[in-house]
Amino acid sequence: MLEQIQKENDIKYIDKSEYDALAEEIRQFLIEKISVTGGHLGSNLGAVELTMALHIALNLPEDKIIWDVGHQSYTHKLLTGRRDGFESLRKFHGMSGFPKRKESPCDCFDTGHSSTSISAGLGMVKARDLKGESNTIISVIGDGSLTGGMAYEALNNASKLETNFIIVLNDNNMSISENVGGMSSYLNNIRTADSYLDLKQGIYNALRSTAKGDSVIKTIRRVKSGVKQLVIPGMLFEDMGITYLGPVNGHDVNAMVKVIGEARRVKGAVMVHVMTEKGKGYAPAERHPARFHGAEPFDIETGLPTNPRNTPNYTDIFSTVMCKLGQRNENVVAITAAMPDGTGLKRFHNMYPDRFFDVGIAEEHAVTFAAGLAAGGMRPVVAIYSSFLQRAYDQILHDVCIQGLPVVFAIDRAGLVGSDGETHQGIFDLSYLSSIPGIQIMAPKNKWELSDMLKFAVEFDGPCAIRYPRGEAYAGLREFREPIEYGKSEWIYEEKEIALLAVGSMVKTAEAVRDILKKAGHSCSLVNARFVKPLDEAMVEKAAAGHDLLVTMEENVASGGFGERVQSFLNDKALAAEELSIAIPDAYVEHGSVELLKKELLMDADSVAARIMEKLKKN
Repeated sequence: MLEQIQKENDIKYIDKSEYDALAEEIRQFLIEKISVTGGHLGSNLGAVELTMALHIALNLPEDKIIWDVGHQSYTHKLLTGRRDGFESLRKFHGMSGFPKRKESPCDCFDTGHSSTSISAGLGMVKARDLKGESNTIISVIGDGSLTGGMAYEALNNASKLETNFIIVLNDNNMSISENVGGMSSYLNNIRTADSYLDLKQGIYNALRSTAKGDSVIKTIRRVKSGVKQLVIPGMLFEDMGITYLGPVNGHDVNAMVKVIGEARRVKGAVMVHVMTEKGKGYAPAERHPARFHGAEPFDIETGLPTNPRNTPNYTDIFSTVMCKLGQRNENVVAITAAMPDGTGLKRFHNMYPDRFFDVGIAEEHAVTFAAGLAAGGMRPVVAIYSSFLQRAYDQILHDVCIQGLPVVFAIDRAGLVGSDGETHQGIFDLSYLSSIPGIQIMAPKNKWELSDMLKFAVEFDGPCAIRYPRGEAYAGLREFREPIEYGKSEWIYEEKEIALLAVGSMVKTAEAVRDILKKAGHSCSLVNARFVKPLDEAMVEKAAAGHDLLVTMEENVASGGFGERVQSFLNDKALAAEELSIAIPDAYVEHGSVELLKKELLMDADSVAARIMEKLKKN
């Protein structure tokens, strides 16, 4: 049946009796493709029938679906004619794992981070109304996205709407009240019937025209709410002024098509509560939803990775060190924003459950919560991915750094992360953090230095950030392990002519660059910067005095990064040394393997060495 779906709306030609078979075919397709490419499997298996119902009920691309989080949109891509794109899913120049407006007119809004869909949908509704159009706008929010505070800000504003806006809550494991019986379905049908809605709107309009109409309307709503509290789940939404429908079985296509039709009749914001099972149809994903949230390539029969890791990554090192720190210091506490597995804090949670806090997808709250813990005498470590931490910039500045509180930011997935693309590349943290006074920013060259930096940061009396990359923890340069000294870098090799000043993950690349330059007959020093802030000015002065060319190397955008800080210092001190900045250009980096992206950005060892030698020729 998938061969019959070549473009959007083709699903409408599938007979109702075939819906279950089509859902099974879609699931098998997703399992087969993602087992090869990797990707977000569990959330997509759970949203198959929901997506089918939306495409049956709507007319795309005129009607709009905003996906939140966007990683649950694979079936949507499949039903809009992008089946062949799954061969290159999340590969360089291939199909994105998230909705992309540039990829299809059926993708109306790019969503890589969570909790944004209701705000975006509300904006589209207002644009529609201002233009006098009548298309349907649906925001699909799920997979934990409703734990983000921005969603509630948007709900608060959506409650004032007097035109249709549908919010579908894809509830695959959230603590929202269950259906209490047949009365809920009965009331849903009555409250969305044309005669009821017309009568309700007519009475409200008539009352508004009277002198005391508003107070009478409030009284009616209070009485009505008192009755509804007894029989309707979702009163949170009803009390906000948002009509609530459901819960509805998210794996029953016909039931969802019906409720979407009912929701389209509501003159205002309406919440459709859909119950789904994450990983449905694939036993390993049903048993281990966290493992198959973002899956690496796997064996379909067993569900096990086809290329299992044999060496620890930086997240593993962080996990081990955190457990040791928790044992040594009872004031150490750990905070994550819905990523206990991804950040490596699951073991800390198991060992010290009272000192572990998962706040949901709420990075802003996580940071201010940590500030409160620090003000109360604790030593909080906030573990958040680099691209997610940028959502809490204001809280880092105002609530942590202005007060000088000892909060440690463990910034995972810093630098290029690969397959998740623009929204997940951790290439801005050095820039946005460096602009904040009072924060210390470090980056380890290898796994042992990550351990040393964490120990240093927990003891430091002020805000500290440690950024480290995704992937295997570098084990080289073990013999170079001088104690961490505040604001001081580490000279690994000290020679003349060229000085490589490398930050964190780029030390490994710099080591390879140095080997190439040495074979070409050049003399080359290598410095492990360690601290991006404060800048080791003494090191820069020494490097400028003893070398013809300073090469700064960082896995961060050039604008506002380490290289700019070094160049600014050279200018301020009127130091004559030439500088070459190796950094990511002022652009968003698409999805693809980290190795390939580095080559494209001319940041791999061969490219960097070639750029250095070209610079020397020009001089």
